[in-house]
Amino acid sequence: MMRVKLQKCIFAPSNQRTRVKLLFTRWLHWERLPFKVLYFPLSFIWVWYCLRSRSFWFFSSSNPTLTFGGFQGESKKEMYEQLPKDLYPKTIYIEPGIPFEQVKKQISDAGFSYPFVVKPDVGMKGVLFRKIEHEEQLEKYHQRIPVEYIVQDLIEMPIELSAFYYRFPGEKNGVITGFIQKELLEVHGNGQSTLWELILAHPRARLRLEEMKQRHEHRLDRVLPAGQHFYLSYAGNHNRGARFINLSHEIDERLTKVFDDLSNFSGQFFYGRYDIKCHSVEALKQGKGFSILEFNGAGAEPNHIYDAGFTLGQAYREILKHWKVLFEISRYNHRNGTPYWGFLKGWRFLRQSARHFSQLEKFD
Repeated sequence: MMRVKLQKCIFAPSNQRTRVKLLFTRWLHWERLPFKVLYFPLSFIWVWYCLRSRSFWFFSSSNPTLTFGGFQGESKKEMYEQLPKDLYPKTIYIEPGIPFEQVKKQISDAGFSYPFVVKPDVGMKGVLFRKIEHEEQLEKYHQRIPVEYIVQDLIEMPIELSAFYYRFPGEKNGVITGFIQKELLEVHGNGQSTLWELILAHPRARLRLEEMKQRHEHRLDRVLPAGQHFYLSYAGNHNRGARFINLSHEIDERLTKVFDDLSNFSGQFFYGRYDIKCHSVEALKQGKGFSILEFNGAGAEPNHIYDAGFTLGQAYREILKHWKVLFEISRYNHRNGTPYWGFLKGWRFLRQSARHFSQLEKFD
């Protein structure tokens, strides 16, 4: 069978040279370095901020209404409660392990129709993010996922954007430091090549062969019709293969006002990144025709450093600039009544989060 041949060829000796070549490619391009390797040279600066604050968790006061400042482990429910209800997708929350008939009733009562998206309420990096096309997929997902998850409208708007924003406490106006458009990982059919052949020819997908094989194993030998777009991942994350396009030239007063209004809605969001879908950048600047997929707090990475032609040194300078802002916002809030988390509280929370995400990755 074609599928068997494809699976065997992954581990063929001739393919071993390709794997070695791809490994070197990862290291030659700094954007493809593992997160811990990329950030290790800057770790002493982070430690310096901890020492100056006399707290390992100096960032925990940055966004007072987000757990741990939004550094890690905060729920999406917590985020959405701080946004205008008409500016994020319709969302419901599903407990793991409940009878599937109850799940179907919740979805029906909420007015959902296929397709829609599902993802863990507490998640990161696109882990267990799925587009659900039919009931069988949903049942399989519900049976596998070990934690609370959300069912959410699939937003069909054509443009996905990410904006990094901060605002100093006491000020009404903030700053957008990065503005990018995301291109999801996809291939285009030509009427001749199988999905697996298209993956092997794709400059980013071929760096993720094991993931692609696991996720699309049942259709690798399918020939895509000419012109058909096929999304290999619906998660707009760099670590999931999405490509980022720098739109910093679009940053202006109108765009900044949109995020000033969002930040001031709860009055307590000062530092982080918004992920948005919209009809157009112009519509977003007019404050209409957009939906907020989610926003991230102190743990948000300034992802505009990727795919923007930055050298490693320039990327490091950008990261350090954001860390300094995070430190200053957190220190101000701490001095004005928002305490840093205690060491044991933060340590236990991080250990709990690590166990949670490790569990999610096993089911991804």
